[in-house]
Amino acid sequence: MAALFRITLCLLASFTLLAFDASAWERGKVERFATLPAGAPNPEGITVDRNGDVYVTGFNPSGAGIGKVFVFDDDGRLKRVLEITGSSSALLGIEFHPTTRELLVVDIGQARVHRVINVFTGAATVFTAPVGAQGLNALGFDKAGNVYISDSFRGTVWRTGPGGGAAEDWVSSDLLKVSFPPFGFPPFGANGLDFNKAGSTLFVANTGNDTIVSVPVMAGGAAGTPAVFTNSINGADGLFLDKDDNIWVCANQSDEIVVVDKTGKAIAKLGDFDGVRNGSPVGLLFPASLARHGDWVYIANLSLDLRPVAGQQSIVSQYAAQVTRHTISRIRARIPGFGRGGDD
Repeated sequence: MAALFRITLCLLASFTLLAFDASAWERGKVERFATLPAGAPNPEGITVDRNGDVYVTGFNPSGAGIGKVFVFDDDGRLKRVLEITGSSSALLGIEFHPTTRELLVVDIGQARVHRVINVFTGAATVFTAPVGAQGLNALGFDKAGNVYISDSFRGTVWRTGPGGGAAEDWVSSDLLKVSFPPFGFPPFGANGLDFNKAGSTLFVANTGNDTIVSVPVMAGGAAGTPAVFTNSINGADGLFLDKDDNIWVCANQSDEIVVVDKTGKAIAKLGDFDGVRNGSPVGLLFPASLARHGDWVYIANLSLDLRPVAGQQSIVSQYAAQVTRHTISRIRARIPGFGRGGDD
């Protein structure tokens, strides 16, 4: 009887543990927030202003033509399309500066960051053009308002002051460099980046290596030695940190949002891909960037067929090739099963 009682307790404990762990992988509901106009390029960067309007960059790998930013209201209705003065059509990261409120847009084709001086017309000037930049990608900010720009091909994070101008090589590392196939895929290195709440560490996604890299901030603001913080996020792309220092990361090759805690442990996997219908992805397809506003996380579905870009296919390349109308998705800003929602 005692042996049977012990076996029963073990089974109950195992069932309880499995049930609790499984709740962390509650995918939740992915809603289609908005659909880009017919003929629009692949959506890549995304940000939200104080009014809840959502700004999305278009990414054309060729860079031909002028870059466009699509602006939607909080119900997903297209308000306007901005043509960014002096830009290429290969736009990536986009953010509002946290103190100046200027809209900044990364242009990988022109190797610069544009300052949008009119968010109704797209009129822009050059914010910074780092000398030697090879693959400018995403934007981050420290508490002093300094601007950090990831460089996917150089393995660098550039830094400039709140007003832009000349940029310095804040940190370069092999851990931030691109790893070309067969060693890494997709072939992009340093990507999304954000600071922890204390401002003591910058976290940077390395897409090709499937890693998050931590860079400590030393006295005076200098960069410390980068280290791999956690591994195995399949195509780690855009990211942000919530108030609990959980890191929300786009896994662009597994079509999900992975949330890891401050120890590097996965605590949630959110969203999924559910096919292409009527030319548009259902759920997440190559999620590239995400932005939090209120109760929602907005996600740009890049839906990029990597074959023309990288010379090899991924498991979703053939689906991406079917997409004729691009979408923005959203999910609830909550972490199921752990009693924490990452709420600010």
